[in-house]
Amino acid sequence: MTAPDGLPRHAEAQQFPTLDDVLQIGGILLTRLAERVGRTPFYAYERRHIASRVGLLRQVLPRGVQLHYAVKANPMPALVQLMAGLVDGFDVASGGELKVALDAGMAAERISFAGPGKRDAELRCAVAAGALLHLESESEMERLARIGSELGMTPRVAVRVNPDFELKLAGMKMGGGARPFGVDAARVPAMLRRLAQLELDFHGFHLFCGAQNLSAAALCEAQRLSVELALRLADQARVPMRMLNIGGGFGVPYFPGERALALDAVADGLAQSLDLLRRGSPDTELILELGRYLVAEGGIYVCRVLERKRSHGQTFLITDGGLHHHLAASGNFGQVIRKNYPVAIGNRMQGAALETVSVVGPLCTPLDLLADRMELPRAEVGDLVVVFQSGAYGLTASPTAFLSHPLPLEVLV
Repeated sequence: MTAPDGLPRHAEAQQFPTLDDVLQIGGILLTRLAERVGRTPFYAYERRHIASRVGLLRQVLPRGVQLHYAVKANPMPALVQLMAGLVDGFDVASGGELKVALDAGMAAERISFAGPGKRDAELRCAVAAGALLHLESESEMERLARIGSELGMTPRVAVRVNPDFELKLAGMKMGGGARPFGVDAARVPAMLRRLAQLELDFHGFHLFCGAQNLSAAALCEAQRLSVELALRLADQARVPMRMLNIGGGFGVPYFPGERALALDAVADGLAQSLDLLRRGSPDTELILELGRYLVAEGGIYVCRVLERKRSHGQTFLITDGGLHHHLAASGNFGQVIRKNYPVAIGNRMQGAALETVSVVGPLCTPLDLLADRMELPRAEVGDLVVVFQSGAYGLTASPTAFLSHPLPLEVLV
């Protein structure tokens, strides 16, 4: 894919400095990075940080837990290819993500496909490839059985369960109560009986309760409850449960006052859940599916100051980036109480006088806000604004077509 000016939208750039280097040298290398990228805005993701995060999880988590990457968090092809060599599998949520995952070299049998509203064409591609389909409804199960028959193949399936509990303190709840995701736990036994009558290869269950959680206690409770529920449901299946995907939900701190997740405590709780699973179903593979936690802190978004503007005593820095590229940092169209992401003037990291400013983008809406009355080094036209914690749910989670501005570039450094 190319950007409107002919530049490649995705670039792999090993010659670029690391993000740690950028911070240590006070922005000099960030300027060089911007020069090499060729224009702003852009996203930069650091392979060393991402690999270190995966390595840390490998050290801390109990042995026997499989680690999957949720491609939705950041589907940049070069980054997904990097992940293919680091994790045990991928989880995708569309035919497009399935293609990215397969192109990255991940074995099809290590790819699972979840999400409501899968189209027949997507189901056909997934079955033909040999991916594991996570069934979101009884009707999807029937459609998939028909498609498998037409292809002369037996689809590999798991049942996504909407649990009868919630992940407490989750930034986004994905289970418990009325949800479009998965099959209500009370309906699963009947679904399993019907599944056993169809030409489908049952592997196990997928439970995903919520996302962006910084509470180790809440995560551990949800993991335990997920294992307990899966074991009860497995008693209703005609074949043993071979896999259990308990989702992830590991959060990262974005805002002042938030503390990093206590990973050791999560690992201790997960070890207890794994032991519970081993006692009830010794041969079941336990899968942890993470996206944000693996990549969010390994990415930055960089845009350039186009103009300084004063209005009623307030200073605005108007940039060439904004909510159309980084919706989450702007507050998701006002859907949440907006707080400032970590933001810096990247080429003025040291020794500059401070001022209180708001950083805004070029869109015709007051919601196009990257920093609201933050104390930052005084910036001039041409300076670089950096938004940290930008490696997950950035570009592809944003309304890039809004007002038809050029797409930003993405680089893996």
